Amino acid sequence: MALGQNKVEYEVIEGWERLPEGWSYVEVAGVATDSQDRVYAFNRGVHPMIVFDRDGKFLDAWGEDVFTNAHGIFIGPDDNIYCADNFDHTVRIFKSDGTLLKTLGEKDKPSNTGFKAWTTPVQQASGPFNMVTNVALSPVGDMYIADGYGNARVHKFSADGVLQFSWGEPGSGPGQFKIPHAIAVDRRGQVYVADRENSRIQIFTGAGEYVTEWTHVNRPDDLYIDEDENLFVAELGFKVASMPNDMGAAVPPHEPPACVTVLTLDGEVQNRFGGHGLEPGNFYAPHGIWADSRGDLYVSEVNYSAGGRQGLIPLDGHVLQKFVRIQK
Repeated sequence: MALGQNKVEYEVIEGWERLPEGWSYVEVAGVATDSQDRVYAFNRGVHPMIVFDRDGKFLDAWGEDVFTNAHGIFIGPDDNIYCADNFDHTVRIFKSDGTLLKTLGEKDKPSNTGFKAWTTPVQQASGPFNMVTNVALSPVGDMYIADGYGNARVHKFSADGVLQFSWGEPGSGPGQFKIPHAIAVDRRGQVYVADRENSRIQIFTGAGEYVTEWTHVNRPDDLYIDEDENLFVAELGFKVASMPNDMGAAVPPHEPPACVTVLTLDGEVQNRFGGHGLEPGNFYAPHGIWADSRGDLYVSEVNYSAGGRQGLIPLDGHVLQKFVRIQK
């Protein structure tokens, strides 16, 4: 069955990947593929990084006893892997075999923003990092880092890890953020920020200057731009969990549903698919998104965090789905 009726269509592949016997993800926070289309599932189980080939065969696992809470992942053109850990406030850079190359931020030392999880929202913007969320690279290798749950900033680092500048502050105006949850950079160097709890994508120059924003998305959780300049958006939609949504912001109980949206870089909707539930092709809590070199799409979910631990949603459903692009 084709998902979506527009310019970019997909077919979901059920039971795509094969975990080793007895293994569990718990939930998959992020997903990415490397130059060989190997799939990296950045998850919150015992084995935080699980690697498959594109057909779902298990290849490798690493990261045990390294991460506090897996969150965002990005893989560069050299196959180095950038991992955001939002609980210990660091971004770590690895080789594809799990060898640690560099750590940005100080482990367990968040910047001072006045934030206290679930009780006090961000009071003021600060330096790196406080519950950092995700990373993206510019065409020349500079790092743009979304920060995050406990901050309201985007930080630009040089390719060798030196902080260049930051921008953003708490709020809902241009250049302000309410959970900058994900980030992407196009080939021109424009920066796209998933400003989740403002339900918009803000667009900036590489120097952090505000360009425009798109509001036809619903709580965007992750972004990815492919070689054809399609912008893939994982939309969390309505709030499932009983926890306060960013310190009390109201969200309708059933609308809009979680979905995936494919946009042009002009903001035109090319496809939107998904819905609420465990049926193949639907979502509860899409949190990570990536397209491989063939245009096939991977979507990860955090169903446990989004309500599973409270018993609000089932825990026996999919947390990583593959969608094969239908070539027209």
